[in-house]
Amino acid sequence: MPSIRVLIADDHAVLRAGLKLLIGAESDMEVVGEAADGPETVRSTRATAPDVVLLDLSMPGPRSGQTIGELVRLAPRPRVLVLTMHDDAASMQAALRAGASGYIVKKAADVELLTAIRTVHDGRTFVGLTRPGEQASRGSRDGTAAAQPKPLSPREAEVLRLLAQGHTNQEAAEQLAVSVKTIETHRRRLSDKLGLKSRAQLFRFAVEIGLLEAE
Repeated sequence: MPSIRVLIADDHAVLRAGLKLLIGAESDMEVVGEAADGPETVRSTRATAPDVVLLDLSMPGPRSGQTIGELVRLAPRPRVLVLTMHDDAASMQAALRAGASGYIVKKAADVELLTAIRTVHDGRTFVGLTRPGEQASRGSRDGTAAAQPKPLSPREAEVLRLLAQGHTNQEAAEQLAVSVKTIETHRRRLSDKLGLKSRAQLFRFAVEIGLLEAE
């Protein structure tokens, strides 16, 4: 089966790296390019002809609506899936009016993002919002507000940072001069507090709260 060719457009290098790992691990997907602003996204899309452009709304350069418009006028035409922190219906509607095929927030689970990529690639529209009163297009959300994560202790934040950087439990334990069992306990607490199960989810959350400097 041919792979879904994905281009990642986001101005945070560490977030692009995490998304590349997540997408590249799927047997039916491959990352064919990256971009850090609107003009580079258009140039890279022309050069690599991706099936799906995963596009952040808040990159430097022209307004996101202009970038989306330029992308969907290319031939072959890519499907544009917006991946953003803007969790509101107005931003979503503006992106879809500009020509995007899907809209998903960065707090979404990994499996939901992968589903969104496959959905827009298949020619369908995907919308996933989490704010009160908003409904995901698949009908899998109940419209209730997402629970706010509990505050992290300084040690939990340090463990999260090390795990998000790719350190194993053993390496994190050595750096903090604690046992592996202690790191495992902190990781379970992080999972319970944040509802994040995979290392990729921890990575993305760490980026969004500023634990990892966006290079």
